[in-house]
Amino acid sequence: MDWSVVPIYVALGAFVGFLAGLLGIGGGFTIVPVLSEIFGHEGFGREHFLPLAIGTSAASIVFTAFASARAHHQHGAVEWNIVWPMAPGLALGALIGPQIAAVLPARVLAAIVGGITWFAAIRMLGSQPRRVVRDRPGRVVFFLAGAGIGMIAGMVGTGGAFLVKVHSAVATSAAIGWPVAVVSTLSFVWAGLRQTDLPQYSIGYVYLPALAGIVVASILMAPIGARVAHTWPVSRLRRSFSALLFVLGAFMLWRAIHG
Repeated sequence: MDWSVVPIYVALGAFVGFLAGLLGIGGGFTIVPVLSEIFGHEGFGREHFLPLAIGTSAASIVFTAFASARAHHQHGAVEWNIVWPMAPGLALGALIGPQIAAVLPARVLAAIVGGITWFAAIRMLGSQPRRVVRDRPGRVVFFLAGAGIGMIAGMVGTGGAFLVKVHSAVATSAAIGWPVAVVSTLSFVWAGLRQTDLPQYSIGYVYLPALAGIVVASILMAPIGARVAHTWPVSRLRRSFSALLFVLGAFMLWRAIHG
């Protein structure tokens, strides 16, 4: 292991932890491109460094989403009546998504990550003001929506916040991201255990040194981001982060083309 990259893991964790609290996103779209580049330079197998980056990202969101959701819950901002009906579907989708990602060719997976990153950037730019919804969907609709969110988010190592559209989206999407992250992490571990040439300090497709550095910093920063979210107007920050997502998405699409 190259210990010189540990400060990068810590800085990355601080950044995504703050974003998780501020914008209700798990930070996977930032983590995956950065980790895949680091893993490539460390000489990990070409066919493995992207699943490792996605699996490690999902594992980090287990902690980040929990810290963010807990902080928002203390403000009474989480719509649990949306989270609980979606949870079974989220878990099922998050179980399936990583199994699909683990068998896809590296270039195809990079293209999917890049495309979904751009989709997330567009969704962030087009965020809607709060609307009152009088007719709530039934349990079947919640389950199917959760399954779709879980599968897509599980494939790319995010919490699924970019697919959630509720009027307290920052808080509620953080809570929704937690079950997705837990199940997709277990699924990536399971998928990786079938491989025999993963780097040392890995458990399946989760690379522990990167996970530790990201988690420590993100847990410290997520509550700070949550406090800021309840005091600052975040529309300008959303636009700035959307621009960053376009750049990261372009990088992943470039990697899909050039390998």
